[in-house]
Amino acid sequence: MAYAIKARIGDPQARSFAFTAQKTMYGGRHIAEGDTIFVFASEKDGGQGLIARGIVTTAEPVAKQHGIARQTPRVSVIIGSTAPARRSLRRIDLRPFTDWNDGKPETELNFKFYRQATDKIIGLSSDAAAFLDSFF
Repeated sequence: MAYAIKARIGDPQARSFAFTAQKTMYGGRHIAEGDTIFVFASEKDGGQGLIARGIVTTAEPVAKQHGIARQTPRVSVIIGSTAPARRSLRRIDLRPFTDWNDGKPETELNFKFYRQATDKIIGLSSDAAAFLDSFF
């Protein structure tokens, strides 16, 4: 299974990335060691969109807090970078893809990442993963 994460990235050139208690959506909570993950530097935090492809080296679910009825599952992950993106993919590139039922990988990414623009880990379809692979 392939995943993507959009988050604040301190050093886009880093050989590994660590994220604590990241929100998960669209199957992101199933992320596990050995999974492929595409790393997006959050543009709301000054990032440049797609920056790297990596492998999850550690994935640990975060326990829910007692007394809170609705909680989004969260996961802490460590990612080893395997390749930097050769070309960019940013929010502005995905913005035109708004026909939620057209089946395009660009639309899937726009919907999952930017319809609700919070930082998160998402699960990807095989078409979206293949599309993102073309950037490396």
